[in-house]
Amino acid sequence: MPIQLFGYTIGKSSPVEPQESKKQVSFVAPDSYDGTYTLETGGVFGTLVDFSGSVRDENNLIMQYRNMSLFPEVDQAIEDIINESIILDKDHKPVKLDLESVDLSDGIKNKIYDEYDGILRMLEFHRKGVDLFRRWYIDSKLYYHIVIDQDNPQKGIKELRAIDPVKIKKVRKVEKEQRHVGTGKVPFVKKVEEFYVYTDTSKDSVYTTPTSGIKISTDSICYAHSGVIDLSTKRVVGYLQKAIRPTNMLRQIEDAVVIYRISRAPERRIFYIDVGNLPKNKAEQYLRDIMNRYRNKLTYDAGTGEIKDGRNHLHMLEDFWLPRREGGRGTEITTLDGGQNLGEMEDVEYLLKKVYRSLNVPISRMEAENGFNMGRSAEITRDEVKFYKFIEKLRMRFSDMFLQLLRVQLILKGVMSQEDWDKLSPDIKFNFNQDSYFSELKQTEILKDRLDILTQMEEYVGKYYSTDWIRKNVLQQSEEEIMQIDAQIQKEGSNLEPEEDMMGQEGEY
Repeated sequence: MPIQLFGYTIGKSSPVEPQESKKQVSFVAPDSYDGTYTLETGGVFGTLVDFSGSVRDENNLIMQYRNMSLFPEVDQAIEDIINESIILDKDHKPVKLDLESVDLSDGIKNKIYDEYDGILRMLEFHRKGVDLFRRWYIDSKLYYHIVIDQDNPQKGIKELRAIDPVKIKKVRKVEKEQRHVGTGKVPFVKKVEEFYVYTDTSKDSVYTTPTSGIKISTDSICYAHSGVIDLSTKRVVGYLQKAIRPTNMLRQIEDAVVIYRISRAPERRIFYIDVGNLPKNKAEQYLRDIMNRYRNKLTYDAGTGEIKDGRNHLHMLEDFWLPRREGGRGTEITTLDGGQNLGEMEDVEYLLKKVYRSLNVPISRMEAENGFNMGRSAEITRDEVKFYKFIEKLRMRFSDMFLQLLRVQLILKGVMSQEDWDKLSPDIKFNFNQDSYFSELKQTEILKDRLDILTQMEEYVGKYYSTDWIRKNVLQQSEEEIMQIDAQIQKEGSNLEPEEDMMGQEGEY
């Protein structure tokens, strides 16, 4: 069956077109929850996507994410996430392709491995993998233009060019037609067309309005998103969405704390000047003379090198000069105490913890005094386990980019067809380098406990428990794992039966 890619037909043309009557009919437009803007046409009503409205709002959201990432506390949390997700190793690939579960010959697998290595080289993933993951995490979207040789598309992908997410959007055009159902008419989906619209919104752009753009085929774009969908607007949002409110609150409370510290921290003096029975005007002049005599407001301008006299400017933190009439206690100087409890930071610490929780980062990583504990797995906090699962989810969503690029490369070079890819792609896996000691320690502890239970149940095997039951319920081995382990034991040339070797019926485990 021929495949349409980049406007080219890959494969032999089919002499017979499928009949219209055999196509599936539905009244609901497909929705993959990938942030695609849907245009509905045909029938009685029709709607048009407003690229100058909602799209602009989404672009503002991306810019807000980028500004948030510059906040020190948010940047620290992002660095923890990125450092756990992408582990760079000079001796190993950051992300390895796993075809163990794919039913293909060794020759085809080697070709797939070679094409995958070529994709990593085009992405320069060994050097720019961390930056690439950071852009995807902050912007919530990642776009790449797949560049091919127009004259020889069989040569595969020649270049991958990154696209700013604020300049490109995915659009789904749904054409409907009215059909008679019972006594009325119901709009049914007739045709669905997906494409991308690129709009250059820079100042030097030749396009004058955001509504003008370039229509691009879906096969020419690699689109990887966060997978977090706002169900009310069906808009793709980033992982920083939950941290917007606590981050803004943290900024405001820090500004308020700084202002309070500056305004209340210093101790100010109150000068009571005895003016006797002088008239009001003369008393005020006498008070100003005393102030100018004892006030020293000489300042140095580092820019010009000049010394300025700022005694004519009254500051809110300066001392108070108050006149005192005859009959008072004479000239007196007292001290006005500064603010109290200036060292309390409970509100700031609360909001900082809230920012970390919104980003799914353990609170313990925020505290510098908490060192790395290489103890038993029982000492591992539940937050670290949840954080590891969150990292695995991020990796799975990010690996969708490799899957898309690998599909285009294999089909263009004729390694496999689209039908073969649809069958094999669910079994393709991507293994990221692991650097989490917590997960390794937990798995080791669990395996040790299972082997201890297995040792204690040895005398009951064959009497109260079967070997198959032990492997499934104690060792927690699935049917597929049992078959693979048995095959590996036989392949290694063991003289013992797999069950006998596992259960120690020959005296060993």
